[in-house]
Amino acid sequence: MDSSDDLNDWNDLDLEDDDFYGGGNSDEEDDDSGLEENDSDDSEDVLHNRHQNYTILSEHDIIQLQMADISRVSQVLLISRDDACILLRHYKWSVNRVHDEWFADEKGVRKAVGLLETPMEMPSRTLACGTCFEVHPRDRMRSAACGHPFCISCWRGYIGTAINDGPGCLMLRCPNSKCTVAIGQDMIDEMATEEEKKKYARHLRRSYIEDNGKTKWCPAPGCEFAVDFVLGSESYDVTCKCSHSFCWNCTEETHRPVDCKTVTRWNLENSTESQKMKWTSANSKPCPRCKQPIEKNRDFMRITCPPCKFAFCWLCLEPWSDHNERTGGFYSCNRYEAARQEGLNDETESRRKMAKNYLERYTHYYERWAANQSSRQKALSDLQNLKAVQLEKLSYSQSQPESQLEFIIEAWLQIVECRRVLKWTYAYGYYLPDTEYAKRNFFEYLQGEAESGLERLHWCAEKELQVFIEAEGPSKDFNDFRTKLAGLTSVARNFFENLIRALETGLNDVGSSTHPAAPSAEPREVRRARRRGRLPSDPVAQAAAASTLEATDSVAAALSSM
Repeated sequence: MDSSDDLNDWNDLDLEDDDFYGGGNSDEEDDDSGLEENDSDDSEDVLHNRHQNYTILSEHDIIQLQMADISRVSQVLLISRDDACILLRHYKWSVNRVHDEWFADEKGVRKAVGLLETPMEMPSRTLACGTCFEVHPRDRMRSAACGHPFCISCWRGYIGTAINDGPGCLMLRCPNSKCTVAIGQDMIDEMATEEEKKKYARHLRRSYIEDNGKTKWCPAPGCEFAVDFVLGSESYDVTCKCSHSFCWNCTEETHRPVDCKTVTRWNLENSTESQKMKWTSANSKPCPRCKQPIEKNRDFMRITCPPCKFAFCWLCLEPWSDHNERTGGFYSCNRYEAARQEGLNDETESRRKMAKNYLERYTHYYERWAANQSSRQKALSDLQNLKAVQLEKLSYSQSQPESQLEFIIEAWLQIVECRRVLKWTYAYGYYLPDTEYAKRNFFEYLQGEAESGLERLHWCAEKELQVFIEAEGPSKDFNDFRTKLAGLTSVARNFFENLIRALETGLNDVGSSTHPAAPSAEPREVRRARRRGRLPSDPVAQAAAASTLEATDSVAAALSSM
């Protein structure tokens, strides 16, 4: 069992009912959103997150919202639904913009979009198709609102090809090269096959999401849900109904506490080509003749470039023909040594040394980033196994209803979230300037404390839980285990919240801190941390770290007494 000293090292251990990132509800959706209350059985197809700053939309919800927008425009502008749909597509499904543009210049809008105020009829005689030029009776001819006649066969070919080519079919115009009249849904319904109609409807539905600035598709492979986001919200973190969590701003996986720019830089840093360039800079030299990078993979200094066959000295990069026993031969190079003593090779060697240091530093952070990513994936797998198998076994062995075991699920969800946060702290640390000594010391202190607490929670949720799952009967210690695991979950949640806030504010507490108080005036937890060497070495960082240790709470006391 953990000692009182270990547990009291934790700060901010309040047992709160608040969610991981805090509370707060936004305003409810407008009544005219197109979602009726009697459709709520389908959605959980509409799922609000803890902050109510986004809504998960199913295919059914998207269609409802789309039809509602079309109806609003049709009713306000007194035009057909087909024309309203054409207008909305042109103005990226913005109802307000359609209204503003229409009432400002209806004639100009009609011309730009391809809507005629008065549709024209085809002549009532036998006509020649404008595409194949064959003569057909009038009942075999069709036209858009412009009246240009084309035979049914040519219409079907024109529309079918456009639909199969992609979403450009949503902006179809009359086949006449000089005509700009838009083709509406009625022509699609008449001329397209059933399969083509489904594709067109899919393009229309995707257009509603992709062209609208406040909605996006969930980026998880195969997911059909979309996200309607409240712009201006504090957090961009989104969890889809498919369980995939991502950043709405950049659509990468959720990455608090680092920003989207850091994630982009880190992903580029991790790319294969980038790492190849780093390794090449640190472990190769360019051939003096053809400039191809050459890796030295033998002990002697004579190198022959594979592409151009030029033989040269690895040390001084001079032709090997100029080398003999007097210049050191296979083992050393007097020319190189002389040049080095004169400082002529300092720049080149300095660049290679910097490249090696850069590669070593990157490897340090990447390995830890990847290790936490792997641990997170394992925790997700363990959580699924717990829900599918272990929880039922625990319920049976401890004679507890599964509804009373939700605290275990909460603990594992917290582990998964903490692993994600901890993973991205290594990307944060990689880009934290070495010159910011106080901030770096404070950051490494917070990161170490977070990692220590997470390991304690993970051990309890995995190893200590297994004892009760495998027990042959109810254990009298199970209630103590419940209290301990719930307390450790709260500890981890609160500490990681503080870690996220500190990193998102750029560790500003360090910049505003003064030197720590004298040891006699410091709280017990701070003195204990100082004795163990748990505080950063930098005085300014010490002050900031000390401020995070000042408070203890009932959770630590309860856990330490176990």
